[in-house]
Amino acid sequence: MKIVALSGGVGGARLVHGLARALAPGELTTIVNTGDDFEHWGLWISPDLDTVMYTLADLADVGRGWGLAEESFAALGMMKRYGEDDWFALGDRDLATHLARTRALRAGETLTEVTARLCAALGITSRVLPMTDGPRPTLIDTVDHGTLPFQQWFVRHRAAPVRRVRFATHPPPAPGVLDAIANADAIVIGPSNPYVSIDPILTLPGVRDAVRKKRVVAVSPIVRGKAIKGPLAEMIRAISAEETGPLAIVRYYAPLLSGIVVEEGEQTAASVRMKPARTVMTTREDSLTLARDVLGFVRELL
Repeated sequence: MKIVALSGGVGGARLVHGLARALAPGELTTIVNTGDDFEHWGLWISPDLDTVMYTLADLADVGRGWGLAEESFAALGMMKRYGEDDWFALGDRDLATHLARTRALRAGETLTEVTARLCAALGITSRVLPMTDGPRPTLIDTVDHGTLPFQQWFVRHRAAPVRRVRFATHPPPAPGVLDAIANADAIVIGPSNPYVSIDPILTLPGVRDAVRKKRVVAVSPIVRGKAIKGPLAEMIRAISAEETGPLAIVRYYAPLLSGIVVEEGEQTAASVRMKPARTVMTTREDSLTLARDVLGFVRELL
């Protein structure tokens, strides 16, 4: 069974880790949000791509959810001493990823090409695609700070209250994205923030129309009225004026959804089928268990 996963953030990466273990080799393609990519210290940073890569390679810091396990931050300390920006915490080994990516991009490689090379070097066997090779900054219109680039909003201003999310450019999807969707048996939307992790992918030219032709299963990122990570609950109330819960996620993705996986005890009447499961992924075994539940649900819907 060929699955395309749409991923952004820690929750998406953890589900992808489980899917990669539950599926046969060659059956999983992950399309990753790049709307929060940015330049920092002269380096090109792709936070969601890195989180997916590190998680699939079993190198991620499980506690933090981002960055590398057993990381050190000596370079960050020296940059701070020199008076440079230290609001975005780049680890010492993590710097190697950004150096390699930046050198490759400056030499003319595409983001798709360099991502494939980095994944191969880390021993990742499933396919990982950036959503686009072109820049597509996510812009956040905030209540108190005007319009901010994503990382300035999320990290520097600690996800300040939001009025609107929008995208600065509309580049085409990366090579392979539309073909992967067309050849998939189903699309799985990870438990990621719909506004800033999944919408950047879905609103690329042609992507939503391609996804609409497939069976689509989402995993709710809301548990007991709260986001597992990040400011999604507050964003739902501010942007959609919805009660925070699985139904808000159903309504947001409609009419794409065939079904949604929700936390046990939170299923209710909806316009699509709901499957209860344990959706909080603390360990790698949690990720595998949830992935198997999601894939079982997909098979029921096919």
